[in-house]
Formats: sequence, structure tokens, C-alpha cells
Amino acid sequence: MDDFLAARSQMALSLGFHIIYACIGMVMPFFMAVAHYKWLKTKNPHYQNVAKAWSKGVAIFFATGAVSGTILSFELGLLWPKFMQHAGPIFGMPFSLEGTAFFIEAIALGFFLYGWGKLNPAFHWFTGVVVGVSGLASGILVVAGNSWMNSPAGFDYVNGQYLNIDPIKAMFNNAWFAEALHMTLAAFAATGFAVAGVHALMIIRKRNVAFHKTAFKIAAVFACIAAILQPFAGDIAAKSVAKRQPAKLAAMEAYFHTTTPAPLLIGGVPNEKEKKVDYAIELPGMLSFLVHDNFKGEVRGLDTIPQQDQPPVAITHYAFQIMVGLGMFMMAVALLYFTALWFKKNWQVKNWLLKLFVAAIPTGFIAVEAGWTVTEVGRQPWIIQGIMRTADAVTPMPGIAYSFYIFTAIYISLSIVVIFLLYRQIRMVPVVYDKPEADLQLNHH
Repeated sequence: MDDFLAARSQMALSLGFHIIYACIGMVMPFFMAVAHYKWLKTKNPHYQNVAKAWSKGVAIFFATGAVSGTILSFELGLLWPKFMQHAGPIFGMPFSLEGTAFFIEAIALGFFLYGWGKLNPAFHWFTGVVVGVSGLASGILVVAGNSWMNSPAGFDYVNGQYLNIDPIKAMFNNAWFAEALHMTLAAFAATGFAVAGVHALMIIRKRNVAFHKTAFKIAAVFACIAAILQPFAGDIAAKSVAKRQPAKLAAMEAYFHTTTPAPLLIGGVPNEKEKKVDYAIELPGMLSFLVHDNFKGEVRGLDTIPQQDQPPVAITHYAFQIMVGLGMFMMAVALLYFTALWFKKNWQVKNWLLKLFVAAIPTGFIAVEAGWTVTEVGRQPWIIQGIMRTADAVTPMPGIAYSFYIFTAIYISLSIVVIFLLYRQIRMVPVVYDKPEADLQLNHH
């Protein structure tokens, strides 16, 4: 493995792990705050137990997210020093603000974890909300940095020099809103389905059913709302990509030739040698409609992009298809769940519906990983779109392959520890019986 491939692989590995921790850290505090609010209003002990249990999960992912995020910060300087030399002064603002949000999140989380029975109930709940808002802000600010790489703004590039720097314009670049919205909904859907699926599994196994039913409903509602909204956010993001990064869109859809009108391809195997896609299902005019809001618009293919500026087609196309396919599956589950809530209430106790949520446990995070693959691989060969190539930004330091192997071992070990801690937390959830159940237990004994 050469050093360039090792540097890219190490960054991909770090991002791949960190994005899961970050998504959960962004979203779980909102679940926790809702459960806490419901407890304050109803005094139902199940809500209190759910809030406490989830707060411990939030603490675990806050710690792992802090570790993995810190590693990523160092890796930017270690692996891509030329990128940081030029880009740091331009898009440093969202990262500095992210540090502030992280600091606020840490303080609020401390208040929440140790405030049970010590703080004013309303203020205690408010600290939980602050954890969620600051965590969400952290994620959005980091996405602002990434969106700048896809849509550079806030400077003039003249003769290799970065002049007239405006950090505000850099942070709120043209890609920022579309990426932030898409990523936020993805985080809610992925985390919501994972959490709801775990609780659904416990319900199926009849373990502490009342507790898990309470938790399941909160997580499922969040997940399903996000899953239904996500296609609309995806449409906004796709239109943004078509306008700013036509090469990425062409790779996503495996469009080797400019086409008018352009069909939407479902599935298919890109044949880069013959410049075609085999075995794809074509929906006539649909890609033109998604990009231009009409069925006759032209969609640029890779034939309009110089060969040296074209991203890898197969990886980008497959990742995009996986993301969309899993997104459609989650939306279908969401529609079934809301049908059960509003029209078919007897479905809520059916195992088939719970098993769909169990099946959806990994789907959101796989979709998130696939989406980030599209974002990053689809931008290649650029680290800053149209300005700096990835190969020109890599460190000249030798031996990066060994660093990649070490970090791989670290992340795998960290993930094993996290899984163990979460498993222990699920097993330690206290059982609280409703009054009729408690009476039955007493009569039985």
C-alpha cells in the first residue's frame, strides 16, 4: 500500500467510525429530553427510567465521539498538511465554533447526568435540551466545513494564492444548507431506527416489555418522521450537486454520455470499458425531472468532464444506489408505522411490524456510510473542488501505511468496548411494574 492510498484509507476509516458516534451523539439527547419531559408531565416511572438509561448511552457516545473527533482533527494536519496550510484560515471558523458547541455540550451533559434530585426539575430538563441542541450544532458546523470542500467560497484564488478571505461566506457556502439538512435527517433516521430496533427486539423477547415499549415509541416516531422527510432533503441535495458538481452526479447515476431527456437508472452494473450500464432499470425522463423539474432537461455525462477530473464511477454509483435503496426501505417502514398509529392500531402489537424495525437496525447507518462515500469519493480527484487535488495535499512523510494499521486496530478495539458497554447498559435496565402487574406478583408469592 503506497502512502497516498494509506492516507486516504486512514481518513476513510476514521470518518467511517466517527460518523456513527457523531450521529448518535447528535440525536440521542433529543430522545432523552423527550422521555424526561414525559416523566415530568405524567410521573410515569417508565419515562424516568428510559431517560436515565438513554442518558448513560449519550455519555458513552459523547466520550467515544470526543476521542474519534479529536483523532480526526489531528489527522487533518498529519495527513493533509498542504490542505490545512491553505484551507485552514478560510474554513477554520466553523471548526472553532464547533469546539465551542462541544464545550457547552460537555458542561450541560455533566449537569444532566448528576442533576437527578439535585437541580430544579425544569432546569434539569433544560440542560438535557442544551445537550441535544449543542450536539446538533456541532454536527452542522462540521458539515459546513465539508460542504466548503464541495463548494469553495469566501476567497479569491489568484495565481495560486488565496486572497480576500471571508470566513462567513466560506461557512455558509452554496452547498451548506443542502448537506446540513440531508445529514441531520440521516442522523435522526439512522439513530432512531437503530434505537427503536433494539427496543423492538427486547419486546419480541418479552424482556421488561413496559420499559421497552415506552422507549420504542419515542425512538420510532423520531425515526419515521425523519425517514419520510429525507427524500425531500435528498432531492434538494441532488439538485445542488447537479448544479455545482456535474461530475459527481454523472458518477452517482453512472452517466457516461450526456443525455436528453435523461432516464433515472435503478441498479445496474457500470461497464467503464464500454461506457455503459448493464442490467439497469430505466425510468424515462425521471432524472431530467429530478434535476430540472421537467422531463426534457439535459443531464451532463462524464463525456463532458476531462478524463483526469472524473471520479471513480463504480464505487460512487453503488454507494448511491445503496443509500437510496435503504432510504426507501426506511420510508416504507415509516409509512407502515404511522398507518399502525393512526388507522390500524392492532398492528402495533404485531410481531411482523416489530421485526421490520429489528431488520432496520443497521440500515440507517449503512445508508449514512454510503452517503458519505458518495460525497467524498464523488468529489475525487479534488480535495477542494476545482482548486486543489487530493494528491497535491497529502503529507510527504513516509510510513503512513503503518499508521493506518495502528489506527484500524484502535478503532476496532474502541468499537468492541462501546458494544460491550451498551450491552451491559441494556441488561442493567431496572424493571418497573405497573400497579396491576405488581399486585399479580405479590399474589403469586
